Amino acid sequence: MRYDREHLATLLAVVEEGTLDAAARRLRITPSAVSQRLKAFEESVGRVLLVRTKPARPTEPGEALVRMARQLALLEHEADQALGTGSEGVTSIPIAVNADSMSTWILPALERVSRAHPTVFELHRDDQDHTAGWLAAGTVMGAVTSQREPVPGCTSTPLGRMTYRPRAAPAFAERWFPSAPDAASLAVAPVVVFDAKDQLQAIYAKRVARRPVDPPRHLVPASADFALAVRLGLGWGMLPDEQAEGTVLLDETRQLDVALHWQQWNLRSPLLDAVAAEVVATGREVFSRTASAGG
Repeated sequence: MRYDREHLATLLAVVEEGTLDAAARRLRITPSAVSQRLKAFEESVGRVLLVRTKPARPTEPGEALVRMARQLALLEHEADQALGTGSEGVTSIPIAVNADSMSTWILPALERVSRAHPTVFELHRDDQDHTAGWLAAGTVMGAVTSQREPVPGCTSTPLGRMTYRPRAAPAFAERWFPSAPDAASLAVAPVVVFDAKDQLQAIYAKRVARRPVDPPRHLVPASADFALAVRLGLGWGMLPDEQAEGTVLLDETRQLDVALHWQQWNLRSPLLDAVAAEVVATGREVFSRTASAGG
């Protein structure tokens, strides 16, 4: 093998644990030994592999080797399971997923995989426009993403479209939107946004007003709490139909459809294949049902 497996395991441990000290505890060696392994690895490949910040993060060449280390660990575990050798422990599958998918449909799919296979999941939440970056960095093995084009070394499978509609609590709608939303009302009515990456409300408002508007914003960075904030009347927001209970629809003529895809390593793995099968089947069923109800 061209790359030393001990070096690969050390690099992966540092990236996953965040510091050399934590990686040393995991590998049961000294921090000095971790540092020496990393130095030897970087000298052998002629590249800087790690940015030694807190937490430590891989460089671009390091990302490729972290991805390789994860793939080797997964394949080794599956070989042990097939041969009945090695540890009987579970495999950890890191996945990047947008908050609304996490709170509405993907967890039941992952539960079914976990029930059938010795697996635990490490979920990384991010905006659907950014989850593919976790995959490119080698941090995760799969991602629910709005990016259709496969990340290098990965496959991409369409899931369907997640539909968002402008909604608000009945009393809030009566106060701020006595008629359909327009430029004037959208400029002053408080709005709920998930985080700085969340552009759904701004996109809708711009389409209606035909210009950017700058209303008061409530920042609520959790999907269930975001929907609760809208139901309680803190502001209006773009909600998927699955979270619309207790709200009224502000505009029957406009909606935002976000196409989602499942991307994963292009690696023949029974476990990854099982994850993909459940995620894709569940996502397509949910989005098909939503589209039929909306139509």
